[in-house]
Amino acid sequence: MTKSFEEISAMLTPESTDAWVRLVGHIRVYYKMDELWDGKDELKFRWAGKTFVTLYLREGYFTVLLIYGKTERASFEAEADTYPTILQELYENSHTYHDGKWMSLDVRDSSIIPDLI
Repeated sequence: MTKSFEEISAMLTPESTDAWVRLVGHIRVYYKMDELWDGKDELKFRWAGKTFVTLYLREGYFTVLLIYGKTERASFEAEADTYPTILQELYENSHTYHDGKWMSLDVRDSSIIPDLI
């Protein structure tokens, strides 16, 4: 079930709503992906059967989940010093599972959005 903008903004603060709009808008403009609302509060962006990013609506903020598989991990590690410190730390402190490194970040305002993009 797709959520309307009104439903999304009712769950978020104005600051996190702005961040949601900026991030989701960027993904929609620059990537051609399938959007799948999985459950009532989980939005997945998928391409070629793989999940690119998952966004979880929370009360007052949202969480971004990135899963880097083997190829993405090698790419990130080769260029790690070009990424913002917050993303380097997130990568280093995230658990590696059998299917990749799972990185989760809570977004409460737009300050992190340029780094995520």
